[in-house]
Amino acid sequence: MDPKATLIFIIAAFVLGGVILMNRNNMPASLRRPLALSAIVFILFAFFLIVYSLTTMGS
Repeated sequence: MDPKATLIFIIAAFVLGGVILMNRNNMPASLRRPLALSAIVFILFAFFLIVYSLTTMGS
């Protein structure tokens, strides 16, 4: 797994979550739920990648 691509994905997932949190009042109601769910999925996968990279760091 490429560490640069992983790092870029992790940063992008957290930035997406932050942008959605900051602009939740300006978004149409029909987009709030799908964007929030996709951000949650991306952030959970980013946490998984962080834990996976920490567990495989020594090998």
